[in-house]
Amino acid sequence: MQRRQLARAAAALPFLAAAPLLAPKRAEAASRTEINADVAAALVRLRGMSNAAPLFRSAKAVLVFPRIVSGGFIVGGQYGEGALVRGEATTGYYNIAGLSFGLLAGAQAAGLAMFFMTDDSLRALMNADGWEIGTGPTVVVLDRGVQANATSTTLTEPVYAITFNQQGLMAAVAVNGSKITRITPS
Repeated sequence: MQRRQLARAAAALPFLAAAPLLAPKRAEAASRTEINADVAAALVRLRGMSNAAPLFRSAKAVLVFPRIVSGGFIVGGQYGEGALVRGEATTGYYNIAGLSFGLLAGAQAAGLAMFFMTDDSLRALMNADGWEIGTGPTVVVLDRGVQANATSTTLTEPVYAITFNQQGLMAAVAVNGSKITRITPS
């Protein structure tokens, strides 16, 4: 009997450890000021990554989600808010949301930066009434090894995405199937 209780407690431990990642900062959406501050901090961190330099040099705009919270058990979800930055100006605010099904368990928080390399890919985002990743422009998610070899001459896809600041018990942010929607924060 004790062995069974210990096994249950051990199985629940990862979920209890990840619970703080799933706790929202507050009940309502973030304000423009909060999103701008989080995006600015994320951009500082991203610009400090030498392997992201070619992306910044060539991108028409960068969509930054400083914190996407993901979690689930068999059925999972994710949500985050961010901003589209062109040069030094914020040109819009967006959220990303998605559901997933399958063999998954855990929780995490991570940032996501999407580099729009062409005017057409940027227009697709800005003109869509909710853009589902996996439809429209191709999005290539770069891992650290590929990022290290990226140069302005090897970057030929319309959109590149990189994750940063991963914390928690899941392996990565799920991008395909996620929907990005323009929002108007207070």
